[in-house]
Amino acid sequence: MNTSLRPKLELPEGHDQVLLHSCCAPCEGEVIETMLESGITPTVFFYNPNIHPKKEYEIRKSEDKKFCEKVGVRHIDVDYDVRNWFDRIKGLEWEPERGARCTACFDMRFERTALYAFENGFSVYTSSLGISRWKNMAQINGCGERAAQRYQDLFYWTYNWRKSGGSQRMIEISKKEKFYQQEYCGCVFSLRDTNKWRIAQGRKKVETGKNFYS
Repeated sequence: MNTSLRPKLELPEGHDQVLLHSCCAPCEGEVIETMLESGITPTVFFYNPNIHPKKEYEIRKSEDKKFCEKVGVRHIDVDYDVRNWFDRIKGLEWEPERGARCTACFDMRFERTALYAFENGFSVYTSSLGISRWKNMAQINGCGERAAQRYQDLFYWTYNWRKSGGSQRMIEISKKEKFYQQEYCGCVFSLRDTNKWRIAQGRKKVETGKNFYS
């Protein structure tokens, strides 16, 4: 794997600890490896009540935890708060990807992450969500910063994980680790829209737990 372009990171404002909200192993792989090479050992916070169905959630969570154990990073598993997630999303079911529904989803996940950071002595938190080219980075950063503003002296780190080859290394790590290859963002509405598109293209619906990077 070519790591020559991997940047040397420093946490903002001289801090030495960071809480990393992780959405999945493929996204966290490059983020964690870059941090570790820079001498930063993150604590991973897995809170993703949006993921549907439960089988998909368990696959993503298990893989996320397994990778953290492999590289020696603490993994915090938070409850599958799915009922509250549906309450939060109510009325936004037909919003497009990257629209108001996604903002509400990011807000909920980051608010919980920020609360944990505040209650457990972290001054900085960030997320692996932004490394995906399918996501709107400005939207994610806005939600992260908004959640941080609830607490004094809490900072959301808006580092661009895609730059300097980060997105490519994300794929390389996923292939090396043979991570589960997710075929939709995660929520039931994303699955609905993905399947609708696949059917229109003459393809089969998404099959949970079938495809892995190779």
